[in-house]
Amino acid sequence: MSKVCEITGKRVISGNHVSHSNIKTRRKFYPNLQVKKFYVPEVDAWITLKVSARGIKNISKKGIYNCLLDAEANGLIRL
Repeated sequence: MSKVCEITGKRVISGNHVSHSNIKTRRKFYPNLQVKKFYVPEVDAWITLKVSARGIKNISKKGIYNCLLDAEANGLIRL
């Protein structure tokens, strides 16, 4: 399963665990992804998206249809 937000494009990034003795070990930072169903009244359909917490806040602010159009313009999804 790909760990990419379908609205914002957030994805896994890598970094370091840093211990108390300052030893660095590689690790991954995962986005806070949720699988959510949204109703899109413009097309009268339900859509299931894998979105991050930031993506959910964007949808609440701008609306699902505008977020879908922005995501399509950025090449994240196809409508």
